[in-house]
Amino acid sequence: MTASAPARARVAAIVMAAGKGTRLRSDTAKVLHPVAGRSLLHHTLAALEPLALAQVVVVVGHQAGDVSAHADEFGMDIVTTVVQEPQHGTGHALEVGLTAVTASVDRVVVVNGDHPMLSSETLARLADLPSGRSAILSADLDDPTGYGRIVRDDTGAVLGVVEDRDCTPEQRGIRAVNGGMYAFERDGLDDLVAAIGSDNDQGERYITDLVGLLVADRREVRVVTTHPDELAGVNDRLQLAQAERQVRRRHLDDLLRSGVTVMDPEATWIDVTVDVEPDATILPGCLLTGATHVATGAVVGPHTELHDSEVGPGASVRQSVCDTVRIGPDATVGPFAHLRPGTDLGPATKVGAFAQVKNATLGEGSKVPHLAYVGDATVGSGVNIGCGAITVNYDGVAKHRTVIGDDAFISCNSNLVAPVEVGRGAFVAAGTTVTDDVPDDALAIGRSRQMVKEGWAARRRDQAAD
Repeated sequence: MTASAPARARVAAIVMAAGKGTRLRSDTAKVLHPVAGRSLLHHTLAALEPLALAQVVVVVGHQAGDVSAHADEFGMDIVTTVVQEPQHGTGHALEVGLTAVTASVDRVVVVNGDHPMLSSETLARLADLPSGRSAILSADLDDPTGYGRIVRDDTGAVLGVVEDRDCTPEQRGIRAVNGGMYAFERDGLDDLVAAIGSDNDQGERYITDLVGLLVADRREVRVVTTHPDELAGVNDRLQLAQAERQVRRRHLDDLLRSGVTVMDPEATWIDVTVDVEPDATILPGCLLTGATHVATGAVVGPHTELHDSEVGPGASVRQSVCDTVRIGPDATVGPFAHLRPGTDLGPATKVGAFAQVKNATLGEGSKVPHLAYVGDATVGSGVNIGCGAITVNYDGVAKHRTVIGDDAFISCNSNLVAPVEVGRGAFVAAGTTVTDDVPDDALAIGRSRQMVKEGWAARRRDQAAD
C-alpha cells in the first residue's frame, strides 16, 4: 500500500452485494453466508477498511434490509448502502452504485461481495493507479474455462473482455481471465455506464461491456494481476466449503508465522476474528470462534471449543467448552468442563472435570475441581468447592446469587440455596443444605443425625427369603 491517505480520500469503492445466490439453495442472501467467522460481505469490507477510502457503497438487492443492516454492523462509518431494484445486471448495479458516490470522488474501485480471499494489498493496487487509468483485476489460470478472457492487441493493450461462451477457438487459449473487479476514473464514467446496452440472451447490462466502451473512448485500461485464489468467488455450497478451507488455512499460516504453535493445522479451526499471541499453543481438535483472545504461554486443547472468550497468559484449557468467559492468568480448566456466559476466573483458579460454571466469578486460587455446579455466584479467593456441591440458583421463576467469602471450604455434596452468603473462612460440612447465611469462620452442618440399627439388613434379607 504505497499511496498516502489523502490520495485515497478521493477514491470510493462500490461493493456488488445484490445477488440472491440461487445455487446456494438457501433462504439467506448470498453475502450473509459465513466463512471462517465472518460473512462474505464482512470479508470484503475488512479488506477495504485499511485503505482509508472516501466512501464504500454497498449495492444491495435481495433481502436488501437484512444486507444493509449487516453492512452497518461492520462498524465502518464510511459505508452506505443503495438498493438495486429491479436487478438488471452488473452494469446496472454499477449505475445504481454511482448515484450514491459523492462528487469529490475521482476514482471508483468495483469489488464483489462474495470473494473472501480478496486482500487489502490487491485492492490497494487498484486504488493507487496513476491518474487517467482504469484497470481490470485478473489472474492467469491453467484452466480458464468459465471465465471471461481479456483480449489484447499485438502491443499488449487491452481491447475488451469476451465471455467464455462467446470465445473463438483462439481466444479460448487465453489464460488471462477477468476477475470481475475493476478500477475506473470517475470523469465521464456516468455517461459510459449509461451507454451499456442489454443486447444479450439475458437482456441484462453487463459491466464487462464497459471495458470495450472505455477502449472505444481511447481510454487506457490496464490489467492488475493477482493470485488466482483471490478471484475465487462463492456460488454454491461446494465453493463455500472451499472458501472456508482456504481462508481458515491462510489465517492459520499467519498465526504460525507470528509465533503461535498450532500442532495440527488440518485438525484446528480458528476464525479470522480470533487473536492468538506468540508462544501460545493450540493442540489438535480445537474450535476457536468469535472475538476469542488467547494470550502468550496459554495452552488450549486438545478438543476444546472457545467462543468470544479470553484466555490469560499461562492458562490451560483442556477438552472443554467455553462460551463468553474470561480465564485468568495461570488458571486451569478441564478436562471436560463447561464454562457458560458470564464466567470470570481469576488468576491460578481451577475448574476441573465435569464441573460447570455460569455467570460467576472465582477469586484468585479458588478451585472447583470436579463434578460441581457454580451458577450466579461470587466466589472469593482461596475457596475450595468440593465434588457434588452446587449453588441452587433457580427457584422456578427467578435466578438468585450466592456469595462465598475468601478461604471458605465447601465440602462435597453440599447445596447452597440462593440467595445465601457463606462468610470468610467458613466451613460447610459434607452433605449440608445451606439455607441461611453462614458467618465468618463458622461451621455449617445441615443434615440429619445418622442412625445405626444393628441387624436390620440381615432381618430384611430373611423376610425376603420367606
